[in-house]
Amino acid sequence: MAYTVPPAPAGPVGSQYCVCKVELSICGQNLLDRDVTSKSDPFCVLFMEVNGKWVELDRTETAVNNLNPAFAKKFIVDYHFEEVQKLKFALFDQDKSSTQLYEHDFLGEFSCTLGTIVSSKKITRTLLLGNGKPAGKGMITIAAQELSDNRVITLSMAGRKLDKKDLFGKSDPFLEFYKPGDDGKWMLVHRTEVIKYTLDPVWKPFTVPLVSLCDGDMEKLIKVVCYDYDSDGGHDFIGEFQTSVARLCEAQDASPLELECINPKKQKKKKNYKNSGIIIVKSCKITRDFSFLDYILGGCQLMFTVGIDFTASNGNPQEPSSLHYINPLGTNEYLSAIWAVGQIIQDYDSDKMFPALGFGAQLPPDWKVSHEFAINFNPRNPFCSGVEGIVQAYSACLPHIRFYGPTNFSPIINHVARFAAQATQQETASQYFILLIITDGVISDMDETRHAVVQASKLPMSIIIVGVGNADFAAMEFLDGDSRVLHSYTGEEAVRDIVQFVPFRNFRNVPKETLAKAVLAELPQQVVQYFKHQNLPPINSEPA
Repeated sequence: MAYTVPPAPAGPVGSQYCVCKVELSICGQNLLDRDVTSKSDPFCVLFMEVNGKWVELDRTETAVNNLNPAFAKKFIVDYHFEEVQKLKFALFDQDKSSTQLYEHDFLGEFSCTLGTIVSSKKITRTLLLGNGKPAGKGMITIAAQELSDNRVITLSMAGRKLDKKDLFGKSDPFLEFYKPGDDGKWMLVHRTEVIKYTLDPVWKPFTVPLVSLCDGDMEKLIKVVCYDYDSDGGHDFIGEFQTSVARLCEAQDASPLELECINPKKQKKKKNYKNSGIIIVKSCKITRDFSFLDYILGGCQLMFTVGIDFTASNGNPQEPSSLHYINPLGTNEYLSAIWAVGQIIQDYDSDKMFPALGFGAQLPPDWKVSHEFAINFNPRNPFCSGVEGIVQAYSACLPHIRFYGPTNFSPIINHVARFAAQATQQETASQYFILLIITDGVISDMDETRHAVVQASKLPMSIIIVGVGNADFAAMEFLDGDSRVLHSYTGEEAVRDIVQFVPFRNFRNVPKETLAKAVLAELPQQVVQYFKHQNLPPINSEPA
């Protein structure tokens, strides 16, 4: 995008990106009983079909001694309207502590598309065994909820003088939170950890999406139940109360909210019954957990720049052995990388004007080496119109330059960083800069490049490096701080990891979408991380 243009509202978001997240709640009914001395201890595993293979996405907790479990753990799945997303829900009876599924008894499975669940909102289906026959009378119920409300609630809870339930000690209390389901029954939303041997527990603060807890309705009644934990799954009921998020929000750090925990049976029997203890809401905070999509929909523009390596090690572009040789199909690895990344990123830029820069070549007329030149030979206006414009400028410049060296990255990184630094003066989440560097080899100015990356990590900027050819790319892996924090030669640490490196050779024989996904995998997270670190909400966001 032309840096001079003020940010315009984002256009339609590219269909390649997740439109929303869907939360799936799982219940089982009449599951097979695989245990001899007690009931099954079921857990549910979610698989998604990827390239014809089932890949595990997540699993629930284990429900002890329960053939009709309602799992507290929810599955959260990215929903892509334009894709057929095949899901499989498999239930197992936990026999050992092993994570290997073959170590556990199979209780049945059910497969369908995410679209089926979303369009029905709630489905109940028969569980099937591996041979396709019903797993006894076992059924599975899957309820879907769109997590479009990005508010989250953080609660700090404690208890005081809870009823003693254990014969030889105190209670082991935990809380369960329920909301009313569409069928009028209470639906489990969250379960706290167990605090051992105490009648005055203090639970760890926890955060859940507001949609999960009360469907985003602050006035909706929710039920909180306190139990004494038993390892056999037969937890003892201590007491319960009903409240609303609006009421919980009355709790402040200085003035906690106290709610009586009531056991209705005891209340009926005993005339002088007061309560079974007090549940204390120490604090309740509602905030917004902004996603990449929130920032994009809020009008954040992704500013795309390409840096192309024209050093001599690429070979003479007239020769078929050169990495810059454009084959009869009109492509090469440089062009493939530009297309793969540019086609996706251009959806997030309103004017689609992209600077395209080269480095490591001698330029006419005086044949001086440049590490930061416009490939359209117009230094005042290095912008190309869309990805097609970059491709045209690239092809047109090849006959007019001499490949030379060395391979210096820092000038181009610093070039983009200057514009990113200017964008920070707006103090809004309006622009994020992406530099795609395509190179064939070893960096000559490693110290300067490390320093440039560390400085850029403080700015709204990410760097994608695609290595073409078959060179040793160890230095690139070093810049990609996935496994260790990158340091400048001065010893300064990068504030965050902003470099994503991929070798093109790993993607030569796969669909081009695969390269794009790998290259852009970390970008949404990097955008969110930067703006959150700067306490910048999306431009058009509402307060929580």
